[in-house]
Amino acid sequence: MTKVKFKKADLEISPVIFGAWAIGGWMWGGADRKDAIKALRKSVDMGITTIDTAPVYGFGLSEEIIGEALRNQRHDIQILTKFGISWNRKEGHYYFTTTDNSGGKTDLHKLASKKRIIEECEESLKRLGTDYIDLYQQHWPDPSTPVEETMEALNDLIAQGKIKAAGVSNYDVSLLDTAGRYTRIVSNQVPYSMLRRDIEQELVPWCLHHQIDILAYSPLQRGILTGKFSPDHMFKEGDSRNDQPWYKKENIIKVNSFLEKLKALAVTKNATLTQLVLKWTLMQPGITAVLAGSRNPEQLSENAGTISLELEQNDLEYIHNELSAL
Repeated sequence: MTKVKFKKADLEISPVIFGAWAIGGWMWGGADRKDAIKALRKSVDMGITTIDTAPVYGFGLSEEIIGEALRNQRHDIQILTKFGISWNRKEGHYYFTTTDNSGGKTDLHKLASKKRIIEECEESLKRLGTDYIDLYQQHWPDPSTPVEETMEALNDLIAQGKIKAAGVSNYDVSLLDTAGRYTRIVSNQVPYSMLRRDIEQELVPWCLHHQIDILAYSPLQRGILTGKFSPDHMFKEGDSRNDQPWYKKENIIKVNSFLEKLKALAVTKNATLTQLVLKWTLMQPGITAVLAGSRNPEQLSENAGTISLELEQNDLEYIHNELSAL
């Protein structure tokens, strides 16, 4: 798979990134560790060599699984992880209360103080079984910590060789501008899909102008754009999609009607609906790469097929017209 190079960092990544939230099980109704390990190893074999994770994904479990699966292939992969969400702590800005791996309740806090970032980095390095992280991203802005303090910690970690580049996630233009005064921010990871396109108004133009790479997460809108869900679908206990607006019965009906029209186009391309949706996302202005979750080798193979799919201008216009009518 052809790599894409970051504009402001000596870092090349696969345009389709293995999104490792789901393999941690948290908020996805659990996951199978053996399937996840197989999917990760197959990912590298098929050219999806960039893995994106975070400590909070399964409360360390996602990072541990990646470390177990890919420890012997470290130089063949790019590890993107995050910092700034803590659990079982009373410091920082309260985020929300969730269920942990043991079924108990735990409070999450946004905490990106210099001290905590240094601690988190060491914890992630240990779980991942590596001595460096390719891209270290602030998971969410932390209102309780000055941006300059957070960026100072990233500068220190770069100087120590523990991270290669600094990125952020869920930052708006104002925060990006502030952060850029204190360190070199190379990327912003944000939600973007056919159903959620708000970043096109301000964030995308700003990032294009300032050469900030955009990593799009939830391009399948947490699965609904795969077309695999009926209006009466029931998720497993612990799967937060039960509470997502797009999974309300009336919205599933509406989205599935739209997807039926895209399926006809996918058939002419000898592609799946998932591949068509991911490719559309990847071809939008300012988008450097898309994150696609894979819980098993079958899902991974489908995601990897995205890159070979070709969409012409008239295909994009057709999709745009159908989106406008949605």
